[in-house]
Amino acid sequence: MNKQQLAAKIWESANQMRSKIEANEYKDYILGFIFYKYLSDQLVQYVTEQGMTEADIKALSEDDADTMKYVQDGLGYFISYDNLFSTWIDPKTDFDEANVRDALSAFSRLISPKYKKLFDGIFNTLETGLSKLGESAGKRTKAISDLLQLIKSIPMNGNQGYDVLGYIYEYLIEKFAANAGKKAGEFYTPHEVSLLMSHIIAHELQDRDTIEIYDPTSGSGSLLINIGEAVAQYAKGKDNIVYYAQELKANTYNLTRMNLIMRGIKPNNIKTRNGDTLEEDWPYFDENDPTGSYEVLYLDAVVSNPPYSQSWDPSHKETDPRYARFGLAPKTKADFAFLLHDLYHLKPHGVMTIVLPHGVLFRGGEEGEIRKQLIESDHIDAIIGLPANIFFGTGIPTVILVLKQNRQNSDVLIVDASKHFLKEGKSNKLQASDIKRITDTVIQRQSIDKFAALVSKQTLRDNDYNLNIPRYVDSSPAAESWDLHATMLGGIPNSEIASLENYWHALPQLHSALFTAKSSAYSELAIGKDEVNATISQHPQVLEFINNYNQVFHGFDDSLNTTLVQGWANVNRNQQEAQLSDDLFTRLAPIALIDKYQAYQYLNNQWQTINADLEMMQTEGFAATIQVDPNMVIKKKDGKDTEVQEGWKGHILPFDLVQHTYLSEELQALAAQESRLAEIASTLEEILESFSEEEKEQDTVKESKDGFANAEVHKAAKALLKEQKQSYESESYEAKIISVSQLLDEEKALKKTVKDDTIALHLNTKTTIEALTDEQVNYLLHLKWITPLCNELAAMPNAVINQLTSKVQALADKYAVTYSQIASDIKSTEQELAEMMDDLTGNEFDLQGLAELTNLLKGQ
Repeated sequence: MNKQQLAAKIWESANQMRSKIEANEYKDYILGFIFYKYLSDQLVQYVTEQGMTEADIKALSEDDADTMKYVQDGLGYFISYDNLFSTWIDPKTDFDEANVRDALSAFSRLISPKYKKLFDGIFNTLETGLSKLGESAGKRTKAISDLLQLIKSIPMNGNQGYDVLGYIYEYLIEKFAANAGKKAGEFYTPHEVSLLMSHIIAHELQDRDTIEIYDPTSGSGSLLINIGEAVAQYAKGKDNIVYYAQELKANTYNLTRMNLIMRGIKPNNIKTRNGDTLEEDWPYFDENDPTGSYEVLYLDAVVSNPPYSQSWDPSHKETDPRYARFGLAPKTKADFAFLLHDLYHLKPHGVMTIVLPHGVLFRGGEEGEIRKQLIESDHIDAIIGLPANIFFGTGIPTVILVLKQNRQNSDVLIVDASKHFLKEGKSNKLQASDIKRITDTVIQRQSIDKFAALVSKQTLRDNDYNLNIPRYVDSSPAAESWDLHATMLGGIPNSEIASLENYWHALPQLHSALFTAKSSAYSELAIGKDEVNATISQHPQVLEFINNYNQVFHGFDDSLNTTLVQGWANVNRNQQEAQLSDDLFTRLAPIALIDKYQAYQYLNNQWQTINADLEMMQTEGFAATIQVDPNMVIKKKDGKDTEVQEGWKGHILPFDLVQHTYLSEELQALAAQESRLAEIASTLEEILESFSEEEKEQDTVKESKDGFANAEVHKAAKALLKEQKQSYESESYEAKIISVSQLLDEEKALKKTVKDDTIALHLNTKTTIEALTDEQVNYLLHLKWITPLCNELAAMPNAVINQLTSKVQALADKYAVTYSQIASDIKSTEQELAEMMDDLTGNEFDLQGLAELTNLLKGQ
């Protein structure tokens, strides 16, 4: 299975295994064991590369001091053979809880002094938490053993070529965060928010030779790592990036260290500290020589998602260099304390992004004064309003603030992205197109109607330094309005037609084809309402618009095929999507009306599939395309969830795609049989509905009365008869029963045939995939990767025209009937009803009532 499937499988099992243990706690156990497996596998790989045999590895122990020191110097730690992960899961090993406790204790004892700070105490959370995995030693041993078996399939060696381990680790952290409620904020920033911040930071740092980045509230380290990965695309190499991380809580601090180490970052590039960021600033020094090595920590980038509006102690911090210039945040809200801490640690050309609650934009008092000084000092570069419900555990609206130490400009870009998200359950999520739209806007510093505004410093002064986003960007949809003149006298207001100006600007002649002037302020349709669709769709400018769109994408599918399918082995997956999006935007540049970010979303959606396939192909070779894997599913067996095989599935090429392409005749034959089954079911229902109530009561089961040989057929027929409620005249009772019997016989035989043919088709598909030629594989990859994207892009111009048609039709319908026409129709109806009253009869009281109603209708 690919890394996505493996991650999902591990999460599903782990979530069941944790039982009543809180998700926030259980994550520390499973992630701790994953990290131990990583260290263990790294050691085996390292000594193997140094020439050790399997026998040598089995002899690894503390007794061999020279070998132990050799390994410690190379890796920073030592694990004896008895304590290796692979030894734990060896069926020949008599494993129990004590093995883990002894191994973790030995690991702490055998850390190289040079790497003491990196590894010391990293398993403390796991060690102290083992007791929560069961009430007795036996139960704990089983729980641990189940965990080890669950994660043993995670590959951790350098042959993978892609970060399976990192992906699974991140996936599990996100899933545990989603189940941890409010505690999720302590260790996790949603991946999409991390990506948004990372793209902004990476753009600013792309010209640096070496890069130092810092997260003072690092949590699990995911935000810092995402920033590093984005920056690495522009850096000379990933080894040119140094990571600094500080975290208050010991368990999440351990997650940070594990996460950084498992990403293959060199130990010398990992600088971590367990401490209170606000109470204990980080002027960097070597703890072995605090005086001689002291230096203030200044960095290229600082990123953080600190706890929101928490209390802190500002006493005795007036002279703290972090706050001396701008002042102290109020003790009940530390938001600006974190922001000023981050700003202080920037190099002169450094950049920072920080996530904070909306309140920092407009709250007064000490915060208002700090905000004023930051604006006057030109530190605030951009403000990005995020959607609500985007963070786990809190629904409060948040913002990303982008600040720089030295800026050339004095204005502030304010972006309202609160309406740009995808709803997922109760949460909101930024899509790839949302992230790109925001990033492009920030980089290009654009003012965009209802999305972003470039606000001058003087305007901010005029607003008393209040940065509340709605003051500068109105992202609310236009309110529905009704024109009184048009409502009473007819016509369509020119102002409402002008609201479609973007269409008329692109298609100016279409405007005159649809509307004719009624007066200086009102127009009317130049055609009948039923002609709107044809007039728009057949208009020469519309046809030209669609043709121009198709022209810019001429050869796009061939280009994709050459790059991705033919050149699969040479695709740089870290940069390829960006190159494709540049090509996409270049093609769309001369085309009006098309939302290029929607087009990008189509590209990104399809890239997820392409990228996952390319990972496997580049790692496992082209032969992976014709590989077929067992389809494993979870089923209940003896009351327990058990993994069993249920057929096969393509490793890369889906069965249904292969069937539609190369086994269409078999597929159609099977479809015809299933269609016949549906016809039989429909005919049976029709026959059974035709029986009279008396016929339904007859005993059709006794063979002596009806003469049929198949008693089960009669039972089935009678059971069906009793379910029917309707009856109508039809054939004779006996003829109907014979028809039912024949149809049931055919249905039974056909169901068996369908089952057999389905199995045969499934096995034939497996054989077909395994025998595919390279040319056939390439064709199928084109169908899987490229055709869906091209089809979605090809549909975009027609979608735009359909949207315009709907809007024009809505305008025409809105004022099609005037109030005076409605009033006239009402009056005519009243008159007709009044005249009908004369023909009604009744008793004395009825007639009195009718007379009064008639007077009302006549207006008397």
